[in-house]
This record gives sequence, structure tokens and C-alpha cells, in this order.
Amino acid sequence: MRFLKDLSLPAFTAGFVAVLVGFTSSVAIVFQAALAFGATPELISSWMWALGLGMGLCTAVPSLILRMPVMIAWSTPGAAVLATAGAGYGMGEAVGAFMLSAAAIALAGMTGWFERVMNRIPMAIASALLAGVLARFGLEAFLAAKTALGLVLLMLGVYLLGRRLLPRYAVPLTLLAAIVYCALRGELAWSGVHFAIAMPVFTMPSFSWQAAVSLAVPLFVVTMASQNLPGVAAIRASGYTRMPISPLITMSGLATLVLAPFGAFALNLSAITAAICMGREAHEDPDKRYTAAVSCGLLYVLIGSFGATVTGLLTAFPRELVAAIAGLALLGTIGNGLAMAMQDVQHREAALITFLVTLSGVAIAGIGSAFWGVVAGAAALVVQQYGASRKPNA
Repeated sequence: MRFLKDLSLPAFTAGFVAVLVGFTSSVAIVFQAALAFGATPELISSWMWALGLGMGLCTAVPSLILRMPVMIAWSTPGAAVLATAGAGYGMGEAVGAFMLSAAAIALAGMTGWFERVMNRIPMAIASALLAGVLARFGLEAFLAAKTALGLVLLMLGVYLLGRRLLPRYAVPLTLLAAIVYCALRGELAWSGVHFAIAMPVFTMPSFSWQAAVSLAVPLFVVTMASQNLPGVAAIRASGYTRMPISPLITMSGLATLVLAPFGAFALNLSAITAAICMGREAHEDPDKRYTAAVSCGLLYVLIGSFGATVTGLLTAFPRELVAAIAGLALLGTIGNGLAMAMQDVQHREAALITFLVTLSGVAIAGIGSAFWGVVAGAAALVVQQYGASRKPNA
């Protein structure tokens, strides 16, 4: 099988780090969203089953078919919206809202309008957007030194030595050193790990205009603006310009539609975990980085199958370890994004505005900074360049 031939330790590690970062950074928000609708422990386990299965299959299968790293994740800002807006709605109304949002996402993919909008965004703006999204994780890696100085210094030292001596294995060696360090210090929280196989629980959807306005519309908007938009930026900044964006958007919407009654509230293109699996740290050969995405997808399916058990394993790692390994694994992608954003003098200032607004984390009307970064950068381009080519020569 070609996948096994192309698979390498760095690629598998990239997939594992992507899963580690993706789950530990936002699984608590997903739990809060489920609890907002009165979810029982059985329903929460079903949510993990549906999300793990959806992300896993939608990541692994297209990656194997296309031989490109397709990365699908849940909508973290969508979960945050649901956690705050879900009060007063039952699980049936929530599922109905999930399905309406999913249908709108699938329609956006089928019509191709979202991809057409993305095609009009200059590469400098897209690269600056990606760098701004990821730079927060780079900052968190070093901010973790405030509470775990020894761990962060050890990881930084191992990473730098690895980049010098064994560049392909720098991230795996850093992760291994960090796990050993935390294990020796008794800082791995194994008490939260309990073996249990997740069982899907079907919830009959119910539809109301109140839930459509309060839940479905905000979920659709933040998923497209705060997740799919930077996801496309990650794909293009990594050089995978042939990846079929519209069919992937359609797939994520249809998968959500099918799995929504079991708790899959929103599946979408990933940006942060995609950058981990699409970078040089995953594999020197871009044609073999799909193995990192497939590894990630298979791990997602495993998490879905065992639900709370694997989630407990992942959350056993100290927060500082997760922050540091994410930041270090993304250093190369952040640097490449900034280099591409600043390369074109004509677009440099607009790209810088995009980067800074995105990095700020500002949220307006419930929409995250990724969207407003693009808006600010596009506005800067219009003000600076619109009509300039038509001005008569002095």
C-alpha cells in the first residue's frame, strides 16, 4: 500500500500533534456547548463519537484519494457561539439548527460562491491571515514559560538541537523529551482517564425560526468566516493550489448534515492543525505530507470510537506542554507565511494590517479576527491602489 510506503515518523508525529492541539485546545468549549443544551454524559459521549468519526473520515479518505493533506476539524468558534447562545433551547432544536447550518455550508460549496470570493484575495493577504492566526500559538509557546520555565526551556533546547542535527525528527524528539520530563515529575494527569466505548445517541431534530435565527445563522457565519476562510488560506499558503475547495466545503456540510442528530454541530476546513500537517516538519516532500493528514484522520476515528477515554488521555498532558509543542511545530509555517506576506512591496502594508488585526484576536458581532483581518487588509488595498493605474503620468 502506497500510504504505508510513504508514511514516516515525522508525518505520524505531525498527525498526532495536530490531534493533540486540536482536542486539548478546545474540547472544553465543545463540552460547554453540549451542556448548554442540557446534554447528559451519554449525549456528550455521542457528540465526541460523531465529531471524531466525521473529522476522521472527512480527513483521511479525501487525503488518500487526492494524495494531498485535507484537514477537517470542528468549528471551535461555532462551539463558543453555541455555548453562549444555547440557553433556553433543547437538544432537538439544537440539532435542527445544526442541520440548517450544515445545509447552508453544503450549498456554499455546491454553488462555488465561497471559492470565488477566496480567489479574489491576493496571496499576500491570505499568507498574512494565516500567519496572524498561527502567531497566537507561537506566542503561547513562550508565554507558557511563565508557569513552566523548565519545561519550555527543555523543549526549546531539544527543538533547536534537533533542527541542527536531525531536522526531520526535531518535533518528535521535542515531544518525547517533554513527555518524559512531565512523567518523571508526575505532571501527567492520568486520573481523568476512564475506559469506555462511545455509543451514538440519536436526537430527533426539531425546527423553529427562533433557533434558526439565534443558533443556525450565527453558527454558519462564524464557521465560514472564522474557520473555512483561514482554512483555505492555509491550503494556498502551503502550495496546494490544486486542492478542490468547493467539493471539500460541500463534503464538510453534507457530513455535518448526516451526523448532526448524533452531535456533530459543524465540520469545516482546519487552519491551525492543517498548518501542522502541511508544513515541512511533517515531510520534506509535499507529495507525501498527505500521510500526516491520514494519520490525523485515523486518530480522530479512534477518539470517536472511545470518546471520553481518548479525550482523557489527550487532556492528561499539561497545558504548557501542548502550548509549547504547538508553537514550536508551527514556527516554520509562521515564518513562511510572513515571508510570503511581506515579499510583494505593493501589498506589504495591507498584508501587515491583515496580520496585526488577525493577531489581535478582536471579535465584532460574534465574528472572529480572521474575518476582520481580511476585511481590513482588503480595505487598505482598495484605498491605496484603486484607480492608481488609471492616473495620468505626471
